[in-house]
Amino acid sequence: MSFIPVAQDCDFPLQNLPYGVFSTTGNPRPRIGVAIGDQILDLSVIKHLFTGPVLSKHQDVFDQPTLNSFMGLGQAAWKEARALLQNLLSASQARLRDDTELRKRAFVSQASATMHLPATIGDYTDFYSSRQHAVNLGIMFRGKDNALMPNWLHIPVGYHGRASSVVVSGTPIRRPMGQMRPDDAKPPVYGPCRLLDIELEMAFFVGPGNKFGEPIPIAKAPEHIFGMVLMNDWSARDIQKWEYIPLGPFLGKSFGTTISPWVVPMDALMPFVMPNPEQDPKPLPYLRHDQPYMFDINLSVALKGEGMSQAATISRSNFKYMYWTMLQQITHHSVNGCNLRPGDLLASGTISGPEPDSFGSMIELSWRGTKAIDLGNGQTRTFLLDGDEVLITGHCQGDGYRVGFGLCAGKVLPALSPA
Repeated sequence: MSFIPVAQDCDFPLQNLPYGVFSTTGNPRPRIGVAIGDQILDLSVIKHLFTGPVLSKHQDVFDQPTLNSFMGLGQAAWKEARALLQNLLSASQARLRDDTELRKRAFVSQASATMHLPATIGDYTDFYSSRQHAVNLGIMFRGKDNALMPNWLHIPVGYHGRASSVVVSGTPIRRPMGQMRPDDAKPPVYGPCRLLDIELEMAFFVGPGNKFGEPIPIAKAPEHIFGMVLMNDWSARDIQKWEYIPLGPFLGKSFGTTISPWVVPMDALMPFVMPNPEQDPKPLPYLRHDQPYMFDINLSVALKGEGMSQAATISRSNFKYMYWTMLQQITHHSVNGCNLRPGDLLASGTISGPEPDSFGSMIELSWRGTKAIDLGNGQTRTFLLDGDEVLITGHCQGDGYRVGFGLCAGKVLPALSPA
């Protein structure tokens, strides 16, 4: 237990200690903090307490405005920091608990803080690693007999996303303008996206990178994964449908991707690790691993339209439904010698479970717009309307505590009128 009060249903107990970047009105400089209960521990204030064998030489990483430098130090530094923080915040330890002056400077209430992106994201890659989601979209667009493309069971399929438009939770998302072809018998048209969608995803931040030309072997892959966030990869389905052949998603995806501000370290998630999914056919040797690296993370998507008094839950899913693991994703990403860097973001792809209410996108929940999604009180949706707010939450349930991710939220603004 911590000397900071933590409710049983709070996302941020002593077992979690996620990292984020925040600022306050009184101190607008972005700085690194750790969430505990409803508080933030400002690591720039207590950096002098990191006196272990690794971090004593690198206390300056906690003075940075992003987590990139800390991410790049690697597992030994992360474990040392986590052990110290759990000790300092423990109810039985007097060092921070009884130092009234230091506590006053070191703690900030989350309610008074503004959260920022946790890292400078140099590159962002989006995978497509939920089999159920891939099958659902395949059935819609190609039919049941050709639902999965021939490569899907052999490689973690992915594409290079747009890092500049990854935004932190709470940032409004402007409905994109673009080119579409709603009627295949007529020429394309230009205008606001009409089929605006969400994608329930999770993503992980890369820690130490790899040298250019040198792949990451799968046995070493865990050393390169810092921690995880929630993600909504907003999608303009009509723009995407018209543009994606032959080179894949472009403007249908690059207008906005929202992530939660708190990065949950992998050590906090390890108590909730699960066996890896059965993979048939067996992947090629470079993608095989025995270490369990799938996680029991409960996920929820809620939608709050303008005029609605409370948000309606439209999907409940779980990260455990993924087919390809994060170890396979990062290994495959680097197998050609592509160099990853600290702060790079690698996303899961839409997470859909086996039941219709566990599908991770509105195109699936409405089955390509043919079924209404019930929001209660006579409200329905097939795709997003202007003013809709989407709220994604996620947590691992422990015995009397939860390890949560906070909130990943964004509200749809109307498209800008064409000039």
